[in-house]
Amino acid sequence: MTIRDPIAADEAGWRRLWAGYLAFYGEDLPEAITAATWRRILDPASPVFARLAERDGTLIGMTVSVLHEGTWTAAPICYLEDLFVAPEARGAGTGRALITDLIALGKARGWSRLYWHTKSGNLQARKLYDRFVAADDFCRYRLVL
Repeated sequence: MTIRDPIAADEAGWRRLWAGYLAFYGEDLPEAITAATWRRILDPASPVFARLAERDGTLIGMTVSVLHEGTWTAAPICYLEDLFVAPEARGAGTGRALITDLIALGKARGWSRLYWHTKSGNLQARKLYDRFVAADDFCRYRLVL
């Protein structure tokens, strides 16, 4: 398995993974949002970026993250917004490798921290995440505007 940055030719494979991710969470985003997300991923000036896991020429997993500034640190912060592994590739360490990749990138690029969240009932993902760090006691509030 290789983890790498996406290129324009990866769009169809990324869209397949993205569709699986959205289906998992029961989301139905407009095509314009998916297209804008892909454009931002490929734009080196955008704070949105992705990493792709590939095995035997097929994309089997992805992360989409956002780098942002914070008020408690001068170094960038990375928010891992989306992580998805294709069902046929689960259980082989792809999710762990994708997170480990972001940790290595963060150390190399001087990020101050990496964070993410998931639904409390997403027990399979939480089992993996707990191997990296314990969940904190913060509650998320989300106001859609």
